[in-house]
Amino acid sequence: MGSVNVVPNTLYYGDNLQVLREHIPDESVDLIYLDPPFNSNATYNVLFKSHAGDESRAQIQAFDDTWHWGPQADDEYDELTRGRAPIEVARFIEAMRTVLGTGDMLAYLVMMAPRLVELRRVLKPTGSIYLHCDPTASHYLKLLVDATFGPESFRNDIIWKRTSGHSDARRFGRAHDDIIYLAKTDKALWNQLYQSYDEEYVEQYYRYTDPDGRRFMSGDASAAGLSGGGYVYEWHGVTREWRHPEETMRRLDAEGRIFYTRNGIPRVKRYLDESKGMPAQDVWTDIEALRSWHKERLGYPTQKPLALLERIINASSNPDDVVLDPFCGCGTAVDAAQQLKRQWIGIDITYIAVDLIIKRLQHRYGDEILSTFTTNGIPTDIEGAEAFFERNPFDFERWAVLFVNGQPNEKQVGDKGVDGRIRFHRGGDVAGLAAVSVKGGKHVVPEMVNALVGAMGQERADMGVVITMTKPTAGMLEAANRAGLYEHPPTGNRYPRVQIITIPELFDGKRPNMPTVILPYIKASARPQSEAVSLFDQADEGLDEDDG
Repeated sequence: MGSVNVVPNTLYYGDNLQVLREHIPDESVDLIYLDPPFNSNATYNVLFKSHAGDESRAQIQAFDDTWHWGPQADDEYDELTRGRAPIEVARFIEAMRTVLGTGDMLAYLVMMAPRLVELRRVLKPTGSIYLHCDPTASHYLKLLVDATFGPESFRNDIIWKRTSGHSDARRFGRAHDDIIYLAKTDKALWNQLYQSYDEEYVEQYYRYTDPDGRRFMSGDASAAGLSGGGYVYEWHGVTREWRHPEETMRRLDAEGRIFYTRNGIPRVKRYLDESKGMPAQDVWTDIEALRSWHKERLGYPTQKPLALLERIINASSNPDDVVLDPFCGCGTAVDAAQQLKRQWIGIDITYIAVDLIIKRLQHRYGDEILSTFTTNGIPTDIEGAEAFFERNPFDFERWAVLFVNGQPNEKQVGDKGVDGRIRFHRGGDVAGLAAVSVKGGKHVVPEMVNALVGAMGQERADMGVVITMTKPTAGMLEAANRAGLYEHPPTGNRYPRVQIITIPELFDGKRPNMPTVILPYIKASARPQSEAVSLFDQADEGLDEDDG
C-alpha cells in the first residue's frame, strides 16, 4: 500500500474497510473525521420532497444502526484475535468478550476495531483523528482507541452540547455528543482557534467602558512575575519594573490606552472588540445542532452542522491537506473541506448517501464541481452495472431510480413491481406521477410491462418507466405501445404513457420523455459566512485577567 498514491477529491461507494485496504496508502491522510453509527438500536430514514412539500411522508431508510452477534461478527472476531490486528487491539477485544459476552456491544466493537486499525495506518505522523460518538458506546470506544493509537495519542474528549434540553425517562436528559480527539504523534499539526467569550465572562472581565461605550479589561502594566523581566523607571510618581519600555507607555497614554485605578496605579486597556476571543475549549456550546428550520438541512438523519466540521478542519489541517471521512453520510465533512480548500476523501456504504453528496456538491458549487472530483464504486458502463446488480440488487434499483431523478421506495420488499416514483410538474398544487420498475436481470419478457401497467392503475400514476439491463423484446415494445399516450394538462403535449429505457441508453444520456421533473432531494441553502462561528488561526498574546 505504501507505493500507491492517494487520489484526493474522491467519493467511494462501498465498505470503508475494503476501500481503506485497497485504495488508501500508508500515511497519506492529514486529518480524519469519522461519525460512525452509534449502536443506538434505531433505524434512520432520509427525508425527500413529497409532491405536496410535506417531508414527513416522503422518506426511505438510510441505515439501520443496530448490531447483533452472529456468524459474521464471529468471523470478524476470529480475524482480529488471530493475527490480523495489532496485539494490543486483539487483547482488548478478547477482554471485552470476557466482560460483555457475545452481545450487541461486542458486535459493534468488532466492527469498529479493524477500521480504526486501518485509519491509524493511513494517517500521517502529523495527522489527527476526531471520532464522533455519543454516550452509548463512548466509554468502550475510548478504550479501543487507546489500544489502537496508544494512550499517549489522546488529546481531548470534546463535549458538544447538541441540544438545549432533552427529556429522558428515569435518567438525566442526554444533551451532548462526545468527540474523541487524538494526535498520532507529538508532531501533529495544531492551529490555535478562538471562540467568542460567553456573556458571563464578558461581564466579569470586560466590565469597564470608555465614554464611547467600548468595553475593555485592565491589563497589568507591571512586569512583576513576568519571565525575562521588564523596564525600571518612574511613571506618574511610581517607580517600579514596568512591562513596556517608557516610550511605549507614552504612546499608549497618548492613545488613551492607559487606565488608572483608584490608587493611581496604571493599567493597560485591552479592548473586547480587539480580542480574538477565548482559546477554544473542550466544551462546545456555541454550535447548534441542525433543526427543521435551519437552511443547511438536507433531511439526512444524522447530518452535522457545517460549523462543527469547519472548527475541526481549521484546527487540525491547512489548505491543500487531505481530509478523510470514512462514514461520510450526507457529506458535511466533504462539503466543509471543499469550502476550506482542503483535498478530501469520502466513503459510504449506502448509495443514497453517495448520490446525496454528489447532488449536494453540485447544488452548492455549481455543475463545474463535477469535473473536480471522481467517484469510485458507482457504475459507469454496462459491465459495471451488471457487477453492481450481482453484488447488491437493492442498491442497484435505487441507483437506477435516482439515475432518472426518481425517488426510490421507502422499503425494497413488497413493492408490487414499482421500485420508485418520478414526480413532474402538472400545474397547480398537484404533481404528476410516473411509476418506475427496474429489471436488472438479462431475461426480459412482456409481462414486465404488463405488470407495471397494472401497478400504475393501483398507484394512480400518469405514466410508467421500465428500466432494463438489456434491449427490450418486440413483445415488450408492443405492450408499451398499447398503453397509449399521456396528455399533459397545462401544455397539451403528449408523451408515451409507458416507456422502456435500457441501462446503456442511460449511460448515453437518454432520459424518460416527460414534463419537467421535480427533483426529489431537499436542497439546502448555503449558510452565509457571517453566520459561521468566529475562529482565528493565529495565537493571541496571553491575557492577564488580574484586574488589580
